[in-house]
Order: sequence, then C-alpha cells, then structure tokens
Amino acid sequence: MGVFDNLKDKATDAVDNHGDKASDGLDRAGDMVDDRTGGQHGDKIDQGVDVAKDRLDGLDGQDDDIENRQ
Repeated sequence: MGVFDNLKDKATDAVDNHGDKASDGLDRAGDMVDDRTGGQHGDKIDQGVDVAKDRLDGLDGQDDDIENRQ
C-alpha cells in the first residue's frame, strides 16, 4: 500500500466518523468567503462548497456521509 492509499484511507475514516463536522466546516468556510467578498460571488461559492461535499461524500463510494444543505 502506497503513501497516498494510506492518506486516502485515513481521510475516508475521518469523513465516516466526522462527516457532520466536515459539512459544518465547509458551510462556515463558504460563509466566511462570501462575507469577505461582499456577497459578490455567493452562487459560485455555494457551488464550490457543494462540490467539496460531494467529493468528501464520495470517498467511500457511498452517498451518506456529508449532508448537502443550504
């Protein structure tokens, strides 16, 4: 098993165990960026947050870890 496989396994375990916290963190980060840009790019920021959640959710091949909410 390579280094990257090991890192992926650790990330998958973290998402499985703490998916709700990761989702909340992504939401907060998106809100912070939206505030700092004065709301000018809110739609793009929301899209980026959704993509990040989808990627984290797909680490284990199941769509159950990260909740997509607005």
